[in-house]
Amino acid sequence: GPEAVLIGVVHTPQLLPLQGKTLAEIARIGNKDPMDALFDLLIEDHALTSVAVFGMSEPDVALALQQPWVSVDNDSSGTAPDGILGQEHPHPRAYGTFPRILHKYVREERKLTLEDAVRKFSALPAQRMRLTDRGVLKAGLWADLVIFDPAKVHDVATFDNPNQLSKGMEYVLVNGVPVIDHSEMTGALPGKVLRGPGYVP
Repeated sequence: GPEAVLIGVVHTPQLLPLQGKTLAEIARIGNKDPMDALFDLLIEDHALTSVAVFGMSEPDVALALQQPWVSVDNDSSGTAPDGILGQEHPHPRAYGTFPRILHKYVREERKLTLEDAVRKFSALPAQRMRLTDRGVLKAGLWADLVIFDPAKVHDVATFDNPNQLSKGMEYVLVNGVPVIDHSEMTGALPGKVLRGPGYVP
């Protein structure tokens, strides 16, 4: 129902106060039927609104994660906890996808081994996307590395307060260049767009 639909990012400035509210709350605020409130919002935001829908089965998520062919990725757009990107209300996965898997499904619930989780974050998606020079630690390949303490890493972002960086990610190297050093951003921008064999300019 409308209580299970949370408005995430909107693109129309006057709609910013609706970010982080449920469809039920927005309907009450506007004294409207939830379906009318939804369509009014979509029209006013030019159908660019993102939402989170709470209908997933936790046992199904855990079962899916345990399948050897299932990789973990993140489809969130670029975000930041402050500045212009901090005005958005993204899904918590924008900040916490990988730390959540490590904290919840590896450390707490033991649904995955650490090695399986890391493979699902790195080698498996690289293999799927045919990135033959990435995804594993091997001489001659690009050094994309994340160094973390498995006992401390955890997500902090919530649906109510999503713009929070995860904890425990000590170092991140992109193409061999540190972008996070002692959990602090270095300001380096060594990344580049990777285009697969299906790319058409």
